[in-house]
Amino acid sequence: MFIEPVSGKERKGWIEVVCGSMFSGKTEELIRRLRRAQIANKRVEIFKPETDNRYDLHHVVSHDSKAIRSTPIAHSENILLMTAEVEVIGIDEAQFLDMELPSVCEKLAQKGSRIIVAGLDMDFEGRPFGPIPNLLSIADYITKVHAICVKCGEIAHFSYRTTADKNKILVGEKECYEPRCRTCYYLGGKV
Repeated sequence: MFIEPVSGKERKGWIEVVCGSMFSGKTEELIRRLRRAQIANKRVEIFKPETDNRYDLHHVVSHDSKAIRSTPIAHSENILLMTAEVEVIGIDEAQFLDMELPSVCEKLAQKGSRIIVAGLDMDFEGRPFGPIPNLLSIADYITKVHAICVKCGEIAHFSYRTTADKNKILVGEKECYEPRCRTCYYLGGKV
């Protein structure tokens, strides 16, 4: 599906995905890229799922307390309604959004916007999470960031859940998750 670019000066759009485990710096990297766009005087809007209210309802906040104003949304299609003249669009915790997100990002990129999406690529069971795998397949740029395994100090790819809760979605922090390398993740608490 082709969508005509924004009228007037034609802009080229693209999709960037920043993914990795919990505590790997995804949100920090998203905020860094969005701040640079703001410094360049680009029109920037940031969105996050309504379900993610860990730190603040109206800000995207990293684990190291960096923050940037955002708009909470219930459905990814809402982004289309709020970004008519926006040049750079940031989306945090994208794994919690619906499966229409890749289509929404594609439409926005075809209209000339730069889309920067951050989210977990795997859930606590080590399985692909939400719309992230589909976003990775259409992304122009992919950055996979890594945490440090709390058990052995190696590079961590997995978000190990430390609670007995088996719900797929459990919004939490260090009280619920820790980053682990592949070996320590599969060994569970035995390391």
